[in-house]
Amino acid sequence: MPFLRVIRTQSEVLVIVCDSELLGKKFKQGELRLEVDESFYRGTEASVKECIAALREATIANLVGSIVRHAIKVGIIERANVLRIQNVPHAQLVRF
Repeated sequence: MPFLRVIRTQSEVLVIVCDSELLGKKFKQGELRLEVDESFYRGTEASVKECIAALREATIANLVGSIVRHAIKVGIIERANVLRIQNVPHAQLVRF
């Protein structure tokens, strides 16, 4: 199950989602680096459906792992905006 973390401020909704098995790991490929730091990525376990619902409200999002594929499938993330670092998908979203 993925971890989901939602941070709401006055005008922004930051949604952070990562696969639980990636938590605490570091990935490096050439100049690209990705650290799935527990202090940022740890949230509550959630279903993919709950994660997608949160992403629909997000003004900013940070996604690592299989949730990226699901977000592409429902049109939240474009495939062209996905980085793969050691074959781990990572995507970010900013809505204005």
